Amino acid sequence: MNKKLMAISFSIMVCLLAILPGTARAQGRFQSVSGTEFVNAVPGDFYLEGNRIPVERRNSALLKNATGGRVVVGLIDTTGYSSQIKAKYVGFLITETSISFGGTTLGVGSYGLGLDRPAANSTGDATFKIYNQAGQKLGEGPAKRDDSIKQPKPLGVATEVGKPTKILFGKYVIEIQ
Repeated sequence: MNKKLMAISFSIMVCLLAILPGTARAQGRFQSVSGTEFVNAVPGDFYLEGNRIPVERRNSALLKNATGGRVVVGLIDTTGYSSQIKAKYVGFLITETSISFGGTTLGVGSYGLGLDRPAANSTGDATFKIYNQAGQKLGEGPAKRDDSIKQPKPLGVATEVGKPTKILFGKYVIEIQ
């Protein structure tokens, strides 16, 4: 009887191990990571179009998915750069896994982010743009305005069980899966 109980227990464990990772992946969910792993992953500068642009670490995030793939997203400080760079970029994204950023599929790599906000008194959505490091546009889409955000931050992350992770640029939201 002891062998039978062990065999049943082993079978249940194998089934759980087979099911749980698939469930976590199906959620498309990321977890925010902090501490030493964050400090080691977020760069001090980001390279775009021949420029080394300082990263705003306080406005950066490190995310990890169920399989261990990491995504770093953050804002950059374009003070002192040309008006073309200032107008084009607000941040960067580095990914070690294929992701969907606002509906744009991105492979492993590093990317520049732009965000065209509507006029200050408008309640319309913004438009995000994704560029490769040479400055070529790879995609764009809506960054939905969410007025339920009471105290917007320059960059934030929202995760909920069973829902896509959201990157928040103030009151503008982009889903990442």
